[in-house]
Amino acid sequence: MFRNPAIVVGFAVALLALAPAPSVADFVGPVASVADGDTITVLHAGRPIRVRLEGIDAPEIKQAYGVAAKKYVQGAVHGQDVHVIDRGIDRYGRTLGEVHLATGSLNRLLLQDGFAWWYKRYSKDGSLGALEASARSRRAGLWADDAPVPPWEYRRRRLSADHRKLLRMFAPAMAVPASR
Repeated sequence: MFRNPAIVVGFAVALLALAPAPSVADFVGPVASVADGDTITVLHAGRPIRVRLEGIDAPEIKQAYGVAAKKYVQGAVHGQDVHVIDRGIDRYGRTLGEVHLATGSLNRLLLQDGFAWWYKRYSKDGSLGALEASARSRRAGLWADDAPVPPWEYRRRRLSADHRKLLRMFAPAMAVPASR
């Protein structure tokens, strides 16, 4: 039936070229560590991949609810593999992704249970905003606080305070001596 193997090979190569390429960016693996409420390390092909949960921003560790958000993530991922849907790379070289557990999207669970904010600046997914609004109305997680501070505001304030501290430390050394 197939007299010329070169034609068969050529036909197979042509079919493979037309087939959609499998996504090599998405992957499944065990969670090696949890840095905070929105950053985890997942093992993939024996290598650690830092994954920043896309579309959300959890409190910083030193911020109110920061440790609680980290513990929430640790409990959610404990002992299971996660499926990471790769959404690109952030400015720090981390994989941006939506992380799926057997129970659903970790990104969405954090919002739903009040351990993260919708990161509107970087996400236009309005359904994330609805999850945050629901948690807010139920006063779930960090929304039990009377005036929770978004992480981006916390970081800005901390940076400003650190900048002022540096100026105080180095201002005397940088002062121009008075002319005589």
